[in-house]
Amino acid sequence: MVKIEPFEVEQWMDLYEVTPGVLNIAETCAASVSINDLIALSEDSNTPNPLDFSKKLTYGSIRGSDALRERLASLYSVRTSSPLPKDNVLITQGAINANFLILYTLLGPGDHVVCMHPTYQQLYDVPKSLGAEVSLWKLRRENKYIPSLDDLKPLVKDNTKMIIINNPNNPTGATTPKSVLKDLVEFAREKDIVILSDEVYRPLFHGIGPMDAEFPPSILSLGYSKTISTGSMSKAYSLAGIRCGWIASRDRSIIEAVASARDYTTISVSQLDDAVASYALSNSVLHALLGRNIKLAKTNFAILESFISEHGNICSWVKPTGGTTALVKFEKRGVPVEDVQFCKDVLEKTKVMFVPASKCFGEEFKGSVRIGFVSETDVLREALKVLGPYIRETLS
Repeated sequence: MVKIEPFEVEQWMDLYEVTPGVLNIAETCAASVSINDLIALSEDSNTPNPLDFSKKLTYGSIRGSDALRERLASLYSVRTSSPLPKDNVLITQGAINANFLILYTLLGPGDHVVCMHPTYQQLYDVPKSLGAEVSLWKLRRENKYIPSLDDLKPLVKDNTKMIIINNPNNPTGATTPKSVLKDLVEFAREKDIVILSDEVYRPLFHGIGPMDAEFPPSILSLGYSKTISTGSMSKAYSLAGIRCGWIASRDRSIIEAVASARDYTTISVSQLDDAVASYALSNSVLHALLGRNIKLAKTNFAILESFISEHGNICSWVKPTGGTTALVKFEKRGVPVEDVQFCKDVLEKTKVMFVPASKCFGEEFKGSVRIGFVSETDVLREALKVLGPYIRETLS
């Protein structure tokens, strides 16, 4: 029997997000949109409704519709000399399924994996459950949670098969710069190691712009075939409810292997989900949707930044530059709070919900919580409005 650890962050969310009246700033998706919202965002009134109610609901295109795979391939082809073919994209039921399928297909007993940490627990505990050995590539607060290859290299072994990164990072909101990515690719190429980059929060960048020399490209654009990118409509595209994600790689053999393994699991993605995702990524909707979410992220970042500055004797952070999450440390007279109990107390007394970092990401993050700040702005404002008096009274 496979042994796998409890998925702490998902269990915490399941347990507490149903609290009546909760002010949820634990959620990691950019504030969700409806199909009506997508239609309203469309810059072309002639674009057909995403759902064709006359279409027979068969399994559909097993690997994903041509339209959806072509639109995703075009996103990976921006600023590259070699466009990505649509057949190098495989549609999955969310990024969580994409990641699982890759790990299930490529890893097993005798393999060694290096995984960025902190990150989404799936990325290091699923390889362990499959019999692989896992070493954690620690991100350091003093380095603004930017990974260092000096920390990575001693972790790599002769049997290292995969290096796993998450960019932008959950929970820190840090982005791995272009120069670090290029060095990582060259190192992996020398060692013939696969790189899996969970890019589920891409392209939601709010603290760094495309004209910045260190703006991080997708891992697929750096000229190494043994790279894999996973993504989703949930986070940057506000459509968690359609459960649509993908796997993309320059190495067609990886796509073929994963597609073969998937025959034993989900077969295909719902035609309805595929159609909504295709609509959201169409030229008439994509730019307005991303514009909405980047603006929301920047607006809410400023609100959270102001709150942390106002309560600088109680809380601190390393400012995130991408994604939807921030790791915020709370202290009482210089001593880190017991973050699990702190989160429970805050929820009970104020209805504000966030995630305890020590429980969900590791004991070294004791005293910190993960805040998902790209919620509806009114929700974030109200949550911080009631949180402020509480922490001033209990932690000052």
